[in-house]
Amino acid sequence: MPFYVALAFALIAPTLLAYNASPSATLMNQLLAVGLWGAAIVAAPRSPRLDGPLAGPLQGTLLLMGLTACVVHWLDGLPSSLALSMAALIGAALLVTTFAVLRPVAAPAEHSAMPAFQAVLLAAGLASTGIAVIQVFAPALADGTFIAASGLPGRAVGNLRQPNHLSSLLLWALIAWVPLAQAGRVAAWQVDRRVALLLGALLLWAVVLTASRTGIVGVILLALWGLVDRRLARWVRAALVSAPVAYLLIALAMAGWAHATGHTFGGEERLAEGDVSSSRFGIWANTLTLIRQQPWTGVGFGEFNFAWTLTPFPDRPVAFFDHTHNLPLQLWVELGIPLGSLVLGLLLWALVQAGVRSWRVPGEEGAGSRAAFMMVLMIGVHSLFEYPLWYAYFLLPTAWAWGYALRTPEPAKPKHELPATRFGAPVVMRLAGVLMVAGSLFALYDYWKVVAIYAPTDDAGPLSERIERGQGSVFFSHHADYAAATTTNPPSAAMAAFNTTTHSLLDTRLMLAWAQALAESGHRDKASYLAARLREFRNPASADFFAVCNDPAKMATSPPPFQCVPPPAGLTWRDFQTRTE
Repeated sequence: MPFYVALAFALIAPTLLAYNASPSATLMNQLLAVGLWGAAIVAAPRSPRLDGPLAGPLQGTLLLMGLTACVVHWLDGLPSSLALSMAALIGAALLVTTFAVLRPVAAPAEHSAMPAFQAVLLAAGLASTGIAVIQVFAPALADGTFIAASGLPGRAVGNLRQPNHLSSLLLWALIAWVPLAQAGRVAAWQVDRRVALLLGALLLWAVVLTASRTGIVGVILLALWGLVDRRLARWVRAALVSAPVAYLLIALAMAGWAHATGHTFGGEERLAEGDVSSSRFGIWANTLTLIRQQPWTGVGFGEFNFAWTLTPFPDRPVAFFDHTHNLPLQLWVELGIPLGSLVLGLLLWALVQAGVRSWRVPGEEGAGSRAAFMMVLMIGVHSLFEYPLWYAYFLLPTAWAWGYALRTPEPAKPKHELPATRFGAPVVMRLAGVLMVAGSLFALYDYWKVVAIYAPTDDAGPLSERIERGQGSVFFSHHADYAAATTTNPPSAAMAAFNTTTHSLLDTRLMLAWAQALAESGHRDKASYLAARLREFRNPASADFFAVCNDPAKMATSPPPFQCVPPPAGLTWRDFQTRTE
């Protein structure tokens, strides 16, 4: 029972937490996910045995990615706070994946694991449906404490504060709905077919309220599942196949409601947008250019934003992208084609392996295994347009579902017996789970060092002292360096801060300060190059910075303002990787 309680909280709590603290809007949700998944591992049933190889393609991929984050720190100078954060999250995913392939000896526990997982996921989706309804129909009730306010009129964002994230959560809930509807029960409660259809319709309605284009693709994927999975009940298959039609009818009804009442429906607003891809086509084209420029080693793990921002792209998208919004492109541009292709190959191998194994599982358990595979496939499709796996509340459930789908059918004779009374895998797993819990608590304490910078209390002390304390953070010092870089006068006095925080996310404010710091410290060529990149973003916040270029008196000075001078040839983004004093 403690395991199922912990599993329930691990799935539902991170998706419903509305409270957040600057500078990150989702970090509290992510730390909650890591800590609660660690608690679920600690509370797992005793005496598991290992089913299948410990180092399969999925675990091998995660191990390789974790090592890559460490190597990039040592070789390319990726700030330690960023490298440690990435390595820790990947390590947590590796642990959850390994935990998922452990098969308890007792058959009843085995059979109840996936239904419990799916029942809680369905509950999370229904709770988020209620939040979505409030955000669209009664936005004044979204106080930001218990229900997050939507910054997008007429669109639901859930307490994850992102419509695509909410859409993926709801699609997961619809996938979880399938085996539960097939079995005719949710946990210990029998569910009538009409009630089941009503629950599915509510979830689909909430997907419509997100106005997520990724959600539309996900609904089509549900229909394809209904077409190919002949082992599902006929009425369940019919419900899945008709989901796109139901989506369209709900969307039309919402548009009619909006016209009749004078409200805004986000789906209709999105159809009126000129850029169907929301700048994705532009960022993908830029990414392909970067891949062509450094095909073998890439720009470095976690360095896409740095390399893209500092590479000339006159027609670039004007938003500040820190991801390519496409997983294959992200791996190729950061790791290079050879290593990126290896990682993609391992992931595809693991995906096919999970699909084959889950389709072989018979009976009621088979429906749960196939649903686990569909969860992975769904988030994989989402990863072709977004980057959900960079968030712990998606990465860890994906790791568990993928590991579960990778289980081989119950062998007649176990390959490995690992008694819980000896120091073996069960003990190590529990110790690792304790480490996840402790690590999330430490990270929360560590994060509060930088929260004091951005949301100080009355007795927090001077800004300089708060920044200094924040720079001592293990995982989040780059946030403190951002504050130092953008508030220090003159900016060149904080040059050490620019050497780290620029590798997190370059935005207008940071680029303005960095260019001025470079010019003040005698690096006018670099300052001019950086100013030229900033000009490409056409951001109104930089208008005053470039206004001097239209002043004849300023231009008559010798030398003229650095931001008005064409940068010299030969400089590239790699010239900015070296530490500037």
